[in-house]
Amino acid sequence: MDLIAQLEAEQISALGKDIPDFKAGDTIRVGFKVTEGSRTRVQNYEGVCISRKNGAGIAGSFTVRKISFGEGVERVFPLYSTNIDSITVVRRGRVRRAKLYYLRSRRGKSARIAEVSNYKPKSAGAEA
Repeated sequence: MDLIAQLEAEQISALGKDIPDFKAGDTIRVGFKVTEGSRTRVQNYEGVCISRKNGAGIAGSFTVRKISFGEGVERVFPLYSTNIDSITVVRRGRVRRAKLYYLRSRRGKSARIAEVSNYKPKSAGAEA
């Protein structure tokens, strides 16, 4: 393991966040901390993950797309942000691409993603 990967692993373990195993095509619910004045609350943002960038490293991010009042809204979240309270996988999607940017031009039934019925979680030793 090279020095940079070792430093990243130390920083990730110091954060103590548990990031679930998700990929593009999965519907996820992100609990995001919103500050209004002096108060802070957690607001859920639920949508389809259309991309993951920089893998599971400290610089990783993911894009979530949802339809809000008939308009497509996308939001990019840093994977290890302090403003993310929780990430929950609502359903697993069966896709054949790593980036689902083609969903931007689709509406209705053609924008649906089939659900995975035989999902097996990755083993704990295979992560790296």
